[in-house]
Amino acid sequence: MSRVVSSLSPCPMKEAKVASQTLNGHEELRQPCSEKIPCFLFLETLMAYTGDGQNLVTEDVTVVEGEVATISCRVKNSDDSVIQLLNPNRQTIYFKDFRPLKDSRFQLVNFSNSELRVSLTNVSVSDEGRYFCQLYTDPPQEIYTTMTVLVPPRNLVIDIQKDIATEGEEIELNCTAMASRPATTIRWFKGNKELTGKSEVEQWSDMFTVTSQLLLTVGREDDGVPVICLVDHPAVKDLQTQRYLEVIYKPQVRVLQNYPLQGLTREGEPLELTCTAFGKPQPTEVKWLRVDDEMPQHVVVSGSNLLINNLNKTDNGTYRCEASNAVGKSSADYMLFVYDPPTTIPPPTTTTTTTTPTTITDSRAGDEGSIRAVDHAVIGGVVAVVVFAMLCLLIILGRYFARHKGTYFTHEAKGADDAADADTAIINAEGGQNNSEEKKEYFI
Repeated sequence: MSRVVSSLSPCPMKEAKVASQTLNGHEELRQPCSEKIPCFLFLETLMAYTGDGQNLVTEDVTVVEGEVATISCRVKNSDDSVIQLLNPNRQTIYFKDFRPLKDSRFQLVNFSNSELRVSLTNVSVSDEGRYFCQLYTDPPQEIYTTMTVLVPPRNLVIDIQKDIATEGEEIELNCTAMASRPATTIRWFKGNKELTGKSEVEQWSDMFTVTSQLLLTVGREDDGVPVICLVDHPAVKDLQTQRYLEVIYKPQVRVLQNYPLQGLTREGEPLELTCTAFGKPQPTEVKWLRVDDEMPQHVVVSGSNLLINNLNKTDNGTYRCEASNAVGKSSADYMLFVYDPPTTIPPPTTTTTTTTPTTITDSRAGDEGSIRAVDHAVIGGVVAVVVFAMLCLLIILGRYFARHKGTYFTHEAKGADDAADADTAIINAEGGQNNSEEKKEYFI
């Protein structure tokens, strides 16, 4: 912190010219004279830049325009020296507890031998600058405090390129924060999601105007969603403005099968379909048509409903529901396949498949799944029976071969147990060389 130290001597004149000197680019020290305040002549000006050992203490002040600022000049180890406060023009605001300056916005808050505290109400940008605390010691001491005045944005406006946007269209939004000090930071949100904009800053005198641009491609899900412009500025909290998006889009179409609720579409049974369409604006026209052929004469169409009282194989085909509004046209398809009258197989459920942009409902999907399920069960049962039969056959054959093999070896060596040598055993053995023609083997 810089310090300005001056030697002072009393001046007997009511008004006197001040002999002053500017050192190192610092302002000249000037002191007005009056009858109530002794006039001092600044004979010598010195600059001190060390904070250690100084008796004067103060702090910088930051205040919002229009509010109250408090400036405090405090003295450590006071020796009853005189304290005074000067404005940025070096005019005395308070000398001890006396205010020579005629600006009534300055009011004395506290005065003692160790402190001079002054408040300034209704602060304006012109009040910004350095305020000087002076202590008349030997040598005199001076310290300054800097007052910074913040100015919040005076106006926050969102300008949207188009009040009503079409789905898939890119729109431009601009948010302007006018006349702030310092310049504001603008943030964008769509709902709870933060977006990135591009900001430009313009300076007029001591004020700043910031404009942020946001380019946004909208969809049907954005209809009714707020776009928020939020300001980050030290002089204000939670300052924001918002605009709700209005997006128009072509209809979204679906085909619902009212009857049969579950199961297959079979010959001789009725079929009832309903087409639902929702868009913005609401669809003005909904119609049914057959894609691959003319609509059968026995088909009854009533608004969004289609009814066939008695299905037959000639009704097979694709039936389409179309809906349109001012934005465009959309459609959904229903693929009808008429099956034979019911059999012993229980009817399965019907599934629906969806494609973009046309929805396709296939009445055949459930039947294929059920037939596959039945076939798998039958095949599994047959395989189990076959495996069981083969296991039984293997057990029977195993037992038979075991018995037959034991009999063969027993008769082959019969009569050889009492032989004296190997040759005699072969000759005496039943079924030997002489009887080889009588021995027969049978294998099953």
